[in-house]
Amino acid sequence: MTTTSRFTVGLTGLLLLAGLTGACSDTTAATERPAATPGKGGLSTVLLLGDSVAAGQAVALTEAFAASDVRFQSVASEGGGNVVGPFADKNWAKLPGQITAARPSVVVYQITTYDWGSAQEQQAAYRRLLGTVTDAGAKLVFVTAPPIRPDDFYRPHLAEMGRAPASARAVAESSGGRAVVLDAGAVWGDKYQRTRDGKPDRSTDGIHTCPQGAARFANWLLGELAGRYPGFTPAEPTEWANTGWSADKHFVGC
Repeated sequence: MTTTSRFTVGLTGLLLLAGLTGACSDTTAATERPAATPGKGGLSTVLLLGDSVAAGQAVALTEAFAASDVRFQSVASEGGGNVVGPFADKNWAKLPGQITAARPSVVVYQITTYDWGSAQEQQAAYRRLLGTVTDAGAKLVFVTAPPIRPDDFYRPHLAEMGRAPASARAVAESSGGRAVVLDAGAVWGDKYQRTRDGKPDRSTDGIHTCPQGAARFANWLLGELAGRYPGFTPAEPTEWANTGWSADKHFVGC
């Protein structure tokens, strides 16, 4: 099955999730997944980097990867997690150790809402990340961030945020196959959209995702990785979309 067809079929299961969640809750997820066994096709451990947007998506990814027998870890950070721009120096103080300790086969860096700076600054940081990931024996996957509804805090930085994907592509194109960029526009479109299919997809804060959005993103990302790692077969959404994680405290404004 192709990535596109799998994503379309998977939406049926994800809509079941939307029907069960209703409003978001401040409680933690009701269930916990056991540790996954190593996956096949070179996708043994996936490490997620990013900001609080990625941290919310990691809730769904934890379930989806566990159901697919792939180890998954997230070090996405609230109010940071970026490799360029504000707070990046604090992240770099611990990031190389986190990457090495995880022993990943793939590192996914979702471009953050704080990846500010010139194109040269962004590319330098992304090259540094690529070198760190390569030294750990892993491949780097950049993923574009979902579009936001900017407030006064983000509005002055829209141009910087807008050129970050191009900076990542420039680094990936010169990486000799060690890095790729995945455009998540297939999930989010090119503008912030609060609801899809009549259910909350994005938070009312204009930045974060709701359980339905996180589930759609997880299904898409696993499908994209399956296309690059033929030995990896993602679990069907019906195996992980309704396991209680949608009540996690990360999902606010839903």
